[in-house]
Amino acid sequence: MMTMEVPWTSSLFSSIYTINKTSYSSSMLRFSISRTLSSFSSRSRPLFMASASRFSPQGMMLVDDERRLWQLGVLTSDANVFQLIQTHQETAVRLPPVEEIRTVLDCNVRGMLSTFSQKYEGYPSGSMVDFACVADGSPILAVSSLAVHTKDLLANPKCSLVVARDPEDRTDLVITLHGDALFVPEKDIATIRAAYLAKHPNAFWVDFGDFQFLRIEPKVVAVCVRRCNCSIGVWRCTLTQSEFSKEEYQASKVDPIAQFSKPVASHMNRDHAEDTRLIVQHSTSIPVDSAYMLDLDSLGFYVKAGYGGNTFKLRIPFPRHAEDRKDVKTLIVEMLQAAKSQAK
Repeated sequence: MMTMEVPWTSSLFSSIYTINKTSYSSSMLRFSISRTLSSFSSRSRPLFMASASRFSPQGMMLVDDERRLWQLGVLTSDANVFQLIQTHQETAVRLPPVEEIRTVLDCNVRGMLSTFSQKYEGYPSGSMVDFACVADGSPILAVSSLAVHTKDLLANPKCSLVVARDPEDRTDLVITLHGDALFVPEKDIATIRAAYLAKHPNAFWVDFGDFQFLRIEPKVVAVCVRRCNCSIGVWRCTLTQSEFSKEEYQASKVDPIAQFSKPVASHMNRDHAEDTRLIVQHSTSIPVDSAYMLDLDSLGFYVKAGYGGNTFKLRIPFPRHAEDRKDVKTLIVEMLQAAKSQAK
């Protein structure tokens, strides 16, 4: 794995720059630009940017005291809320990066396929495509011989597939899988067809005469995340990029609990929205106004939380590893009971 963090520029920031370069290991370099936001009040700070923040040790200094003061109702400013969000996001347990990539790709069904254009030589071409992943993590596509991207791939099989966990959130995970598109041999078509239809049950057109199945053989898988945080009045934003080899990617596993994300989240949002809010408030000490469950895995879940008219994402860890769907229910009930007990 290779990880690199490079500066992410934004019109939000003033023109005062501090450039830091720190070597963390032979496989990781971090570049960051810190820009002073003296003109921003605590009210105008963008809370939504906390969804994937990673920040300096200074931001960790007062967390225990702040949590206790929040519980006593002493701290009430947006700045203190933002500090709690930062600290919580830094310490919240998540899946290992490559396992999270495998899981996100396995749970998604649509992405941007980039090919080398045959019509406009030297230029890339892009198409939105449906896909499914087979057991080794390779994406499979059902393509028509009439499609531009099929003609491109016949001439040059090199391509990439870009998948965003949340296309509406620019701070969330974006995955780029680079590889070669290969036509599926006759002996494997039945298995590939079944895997594709499991994700796209209404794709009756796969049996049309002009459609064929392609498998993208991974070469390298890259992921990038924008991270923003504030420490002592200074904003720091980085674009973190990590790469995993084909071997690392295919050796990882899809999280077994992620397959239950949609039914569990739908149930919680429909029937237990207030319970979710109580759990989030208890787990983070952040006085959220609302919490909408997005997805979950064996180590916890993500929510879109609301506070003071702003929305932001939070990672909520489970007290322990979830073994199966029944255990997810047990853990959520335990977390709710703990939250209600403290609220009394």
